[in-house]
Amino acid sequence: MDPIYLDYAATTPMRPEVKAAMEPYLDDHFGNPSSTHRWGRAARAALEESRARIAEALGARRSDVIFVRGGTESDNLAILGRAESVRSAGGQPCVVTVATEHKAVLDAARSVGDRGGRTTVLPVGREGVVDLGALDEALAGEPPCLVSLMWVNNETGVVQPVAEVARRAGAVGVPVHTDAVQAVGKVPVHFADSGVACLSVTGHKIYGPKSTGALLVGTDTALDPRLHGGGQERGLRPGTQDVAGAVGLAEAVTRAVAEQTALATRFEALREHLEGRLAAAIPGLRIHGGGTERAPHVCNVGLPDVDGELLTISLDLEGLAVSGGSACQSGSTGGSHVIRAMYGDEALPALRFSFGRSTTDDEVDRAAAVTVRVVERLRTPAPSA
Repeated sequence: MDPIYLDYAATTPMRPEVKAAMEPYLDDHFGNPSSTHRWGRAARAALEESRARIAEALGARRSDVIFVRGGTESDNLAILGRAESVRSAGGQPCVVTVATEHKAVLDAARSVGDRGGRTTVLPVGREGVVDLGALDEALAGEPPCLVSLMWVNNETGVVQPVAEVARRAGAVGVPVHTDAVQAVGKVPVHFADSGVACLSVTGHKIYGPKSTGALLVGTDTALDPRLHGGGQERGLRPGTQDVAGAVGLAEAVTRAVAEQTALATRFEALREHLEGRLAAAIPGLRIHGGGTERAPHVCNVGLPDVDGELLTISLDLEGLAVSGGSACQSGSTGGSHVIRAMYGDEALPALRFSFGRSTTDDEVDRAAAVTVRVVERLRTPAPSA
C-alpha cells in the first residue's frame, strides 16, 4: 500500500507558508540583528516582529518571548535557569515535576538533585493525571523553587490541569513551568490566563523549522542563563539569533493557533473512529488515558501479548509509520516510562498514532486494518518444526 505517516507527534513537515516566510532571511536579508547598519536593522525588525506575533498568538507580552534552539533547550533553560538563580542567591534549589514528563524535563530536574539540590517527582493516576494531593504535600513546608509539568503529554495526549497546578503553586509563591510543545495548535493555550511563569514551545511539532523554539518567561521570574557570551534575549540566551528560524517559528505558531479549533474537531473524529475499529478487533486492547481529557491528535493504545518493538518494525515494513512511545529518546522503541508510571506492573506495550493536517479518513481506515492484521500475525504462535 502507499505509505502512511501517522507520527506527527514526533515531527511534522514544514508547511509551504513557513518556507516562504523564511526564504528572504536566508538570502537577501542576512544581517546580524545586533548590527546597527541597515542590514542589521532589517534583521532586528524581522526578529522583533516575530517575537510580537508569537506573543500575540499565545497570550503573552512581547518581552516574555525568548528565542532558543528547540523544546529541549527551552525546558532546560526554565528548570536549570531557575535552579541556578536560587543557588546563586545562596539557597538550595528544589524542583518538583511529574513522572510522565518528557525526558528533557525529567533529566533536567534530576540534574538539580545531582548538583546538591532536591528533586521531587510526583506520581500520576492510571489515567496519567498528576496526583494533586501529592502536589500539595510537595508545596507544604519549605516551598520548591519551581514546579514543572507538561500541558499535553507527548505519548498519550493526556491534558494536565495546568491552571489548577499554577493556582496551588502560586498561593505559596512557587512559579510553574509548562512544556507546551504538544499543546500549541492542539488545545487552547494562553500564557497569561494559565497562571504559569514559563512556557516552552518548539517549531517542528507545528509545521515549522526544526531546532527552533521559544521560552515564554515573565520578567518577574528570575532565571540564570545556561550559556554565556552576550546579552541577547534578555541575557538569557546569548548568541546571534537565527532570524530566519524566528520568522519561521512565528509563522508556524500563528497558523497553528488560528487552525486549532477546526483541526481539533477533525482529529477527534479520526481518533474515535480509529480507537473504535481497533478495540472491536483486538481483544484486551487498552486506550491509554481514555478516561480523561486528551488532546485530539494522539491515540495511544496498549496491546497485550505482543512484542512492542517488533510491532512497530512490522508496521513500518507494511508502510505504516507510528511510534512505540516518544521519538525523542535516540529513536528508542523500548518500553515507555510514561505507561509504566500510569500502570506499573500492568503496563502493556504501547503504540502511538498521531494525526496531522493532511491525515485522511482513508489513511486511518487503512492504518487500522494493517494494525489489526499485523497484531493477529504476531500473536499467532509460529508453527513447530
